Amino acid sequence: MRRISRITVAGAATASLALALSACGGTSTESGSSDSKGDKGLAIAYDVGGKGDQSFNDAAFAGLEQAKKEFGYETQDVEPTEGETDADKQQRLESLAKQGYNPVVGVGYAYATAVKGAAEKFPDTTFGIVDDSTVESKNVADLVFSEEEASYLAGVAAAKSTKSNTVGFVGGVDIPLIHKFQAGFEQGVKDTNPKATVLSQYLTQTAEEGGFSSPDKGKTAAEGQIEKKADVVYAAAGLSGQGVIEAAAANKVWAIGVDSDQYNQEALAKYKDSILTSAMKDVAKAVYNLAKSVENGKPGTGIVRGDLKTGEVSLSNSNPKFADNAELQEAIETAKEKIINGEIKVKSS
Repeated sequence: MRRISRITVAGAATASLALALSACGGTSTESGSSDSKGDKGLAIAYDVGGKGDQSFNDAAFAGLEQAKKEFGYETQDVEPTEGETDADKQQRLESLAKQGYNPVVGVGYAYATAVKGAAEKFPDTTFGIVDDSTVESKNVADLVFSEEEASYLAGVAAAKSTKSNTVGFVGGVDIPLIHKFQAGFEQGVKDTNPKATVLSQYLTQTAEEGGFSSPDKGKTAAEGQIEKKADVVYAAAGLSGQGVIEAAAANKVWAIGVDSDQYNQEALAKYKDSILTSAMKDVAKAVYNLAKSVENGKPGTGIVRGDLKTGEVSLSNSNPKFADNAELQEAIETAKEKIINGEIKVKSS
């Protein structure tokens, strides 16, 4: 456990922290507690799309909130800035570490270079990075997931739910991470219904072009697939996925959400009856577990993978039309068991 007492400090400490963080990204949590190194708790720096994406970043925030509630310590979450460089990201992480936050987590593969650089400068701080397995530093936890496994189950759900034998996949950015979602989904569809066609599209080639942060792009892509008779559309596109869900609802077809249980997201409430299920990865649990390991004095490091077997990737059951469909649930459970026991090998590209 942390042994340094938590002393409240007013005025100047708060102002200096706010100033330091505003220089390298907006902050959404102000603080007035001690700035003694090692005395503070979890800090996260968001990926593109930021807080409020109803998906990836919000899942990380949920893990931060759980840690804050359980451990009673100060936390910090910081927004990205438009057009920022790796140096900007590294400065943000170093600022958090210098202020005494531990662990410090970069949310998203784009933080790889920044996390590696910051970890070298602050060897006594534990860093985490979500969705990247390339950092491999002694004080870094690479928090990764078998997204292809949950996506395979989403493919089973889509294949069992389509009436047109045409389904769609919308990826935010054309990168290896999102290829995992596409590969698993397409395999799940084809294994379940060989007659089905999968329409796949990426919104942009790079994140800087807005593939993860442009609902309008997602909506346009989904509308194009729906015009081609897709009646189930799966989006792995961050904030852009909201546009996919909106298009599905407007055209009375199914959408499949991603990362978080999007059926229960407040911002998507008016569309929830069109959200069949969501392929979830428990970013919240991964972030919380890293914070817990530091709090217990045994910081997690190395590659930490969540999959179907560990329960850290899954399909949501919030929509009653999905949860109460016995045939669909049986097909998904059978596929899940075969993946876990190795009978089904899910492709990742």
